[in-house]
Amino acid sequence: MITKSTIDKVYETARVEEVIGDFVQLKKSGSNFKGLSPFTDERTPSFMVSPVKQIWKDFSSGKGGNVVAFLMEHEHLTYPEAIRYLAKKYQIEVEETQRTEEEKEKASERESMLLVTEYARDFYSDCLWNTEPGKAIGLSYFRERGFSDDTIRTFQLGYNPDQWDVFTKAALEKGYQLEFLDKTGLTIVKPAEGDREERRFDRFKGRVLFPIHSLSGRVLGFGGRTLSADKKTAKYLNSPESDIYHKSKVLYGISIAKQAIAREDRCYLVEGYTDVIQLYQAGIENVVASSGTALTPEQIRLVRRLTQNFTVLFDGDAAGLRASLRGVDLILEEGMNVRVCTFPAGEDPDSFARKHSRDAIEAYLQENSRDFIQFKTALLSEEAAQDPIKRAEMIRDIVASISRIPDRIKREVYVQECASLMGISEDVLFNTLAQMGRKRQQDAARKPERSEMEVVRPEPQEQKVDVQYELERKLIEVLLLYGTQTETFEDMLLKENEAGELVMEPELHEARVFEKVYLDLQQDEIELSHEGFRKVYYRLIDRMNADEAFDINQFMQELEPEAAREISSILMDEEKYELHQWERKDIFPRPKRDGLAQLVTETILSLRSHLIRKRIQHLRQDTESQLADTNREVLEEIVNYLQLNKLLNQKLNRIIPC
Repeated sequence: MITKSTIDKVYETARVEEVIGDFVQLKKSGSNFKGLSPFTDERTPSFMVSPVKQIWKDFSSGKGGNVVAFLMEHEHLTYPEAIRYLAKKYQIEVEETQRTEEEKEKASERESMLLVTEYARDFYSDCLWNTEPGKAIGLSYFRERGFSDDTIRTFQLGYNPDQWDVFTKAALEKGYQLEFLDKTGLTIVKPAEGDREERRFDRFKGRVLFPIHSLSGRVLGFGGRTLSADKKTAKYLNSPESDIYHKSKVLYGISIAKQAIAREDRCYLVEGYTDVIQLYQAGIENVVASSGTALTPEQIRLVRRLTQNFTVLFDGDAAGLRASLRGVDLILEEGMNVRVCTFPAGEDPDSFARKHSRDAIEAYLQENSRDFIQFKTALLSEEAAQDPIKRAEMIRDIVASISRIPDRIKREVYVQECASLMGISEDVLFNTLAQMGRKRQQDAARKPERSEMEVVRPEPQEQKVDVQYELERKLIEVLLLYGTQTETFEDMLLKENEAGELVMEPELHEARVFEKVYLDLQQDEIELSHEGFRKVYYRLIDRMNADEAFDINQFMQELEPEAAREISSILMDEEKYELHQWERKDIFPRPKRDGLAQLVTETILSLRSHLIRKRIQHLRQDTESQLADTNREVLEEIVNYLQLNKLLNQKLNRIIPC
């Protein structure tokens, strides 16, 4: 187990805005940062990060928490994994106590698989650098491709010896279970048949290895290239689909490129591993690869968290260009800006990068990147030539691409550009676009009728506001944000005047906010009804009473995950108004702290008033089943409560309905 001193040091050092900035493109918004939600599909920012509070909140999904909670939610890490990730990022040595056998058994299957793939990465790397076959075959191959030793280490490239089970034996000797070697696909297991015993052999025997990483840098799988001249052997071989590796959801190089993508506000998309590595080595670091698979929406959304700008790089071979254009349409459909760049005939990103300097590559990309309409028009025009029918089909194809763009203004601009390039009326293109839109709506409406066995969900009912829950939540918010601040409060004391009537008289006094809240609730014997709020309330009061230098970050570290999420949500509620950019509309909301004493007093009075109304309602129900004498006493109590409630509402400047 990781020691508490290490965990404390990680929390003290880690900055939530720096960590989240590795995964999400953040922009300054007042004292906070905002960005697109990494958990939902959105185009308007609803994700807020507070450097001051060291927490984050995603208003679209409702998720929130501290820096560790983000890694657990976004990267699906366990708590220890998240701590280790942060320790590695900030170069903090992890001190651990000896784990028991029972604790080892509790490790998740996913973590076990990740540990196996990380061991494999280290094994393959060690074979590459420290064995004769590795240096003579694997390292020589990478160097012949023009990769420097630093680049080879950066991408953690490796080599698996050309022996049937050298890796499998080494992993088993190290204590890794065959079950996870099999599930990750690193080892192929042939079950026993008849007299033949179970056989085990390495999937990547005799191949150079390209580890495939998650956005956070965990090893999910491998791509292996054979160096054999045997035509029966597949040139490239990837890890099979598993619980940790889904090829449609990962992009090769994303963990290394993410910061450059966010910094440059652009992502270059190529096809293969070596394309990525060669461009990176040349200085173009914001590049990823789809690894030879068709681009998917999940892969596009990975990039969209970092930038809205995609440039797709094609090699000089036009044979596969048409099929690749489907990926461009998917990028458009996700609302991103896409450009296309092709290399000269016979060149691909790998070969081009080997021959040119960074400046030359950047200049070429700048000069030859075209808007997708220009590119598609030029490409399809060559195919259509002078054939009117093919030309009409080509125009319809281009309009079909435009129809995928969700932004209406962008669609109109692209229609105008297409009309200009093709020499055709804008009206015709707009009519075609409208027809495609109607057809899409009709297709969506033609859904199969529900079967008799299908459950029809009832329409959602309007939910009533739980007033007591909201008021208790507001009290917790006030304590968290301002609990230790000293304010001047105006208390209203209930007194009897000369006429014998109950009246409220003001009295000023200074107190810290948490003292004011605690004493008022204690005086009225008010107990918070929500169990979670009640627990947090007493822990806050105890901590603030014992420690004047209350540290909210330290306090959150000690909470259970569910409580920490709720606290983060409460703390970030006020920040969501920054998302609306009211100042641009000359609207300047008044900060809560400007009227803190009034806010505290009104919240407590509102809670008292609400509880009195509940008590009155309860007493009225009792009168229906009471005897006459008892009933008279209950009615007198109701009258007293009504009078008290009237006074409270006068203080709150509210009108009581009849």
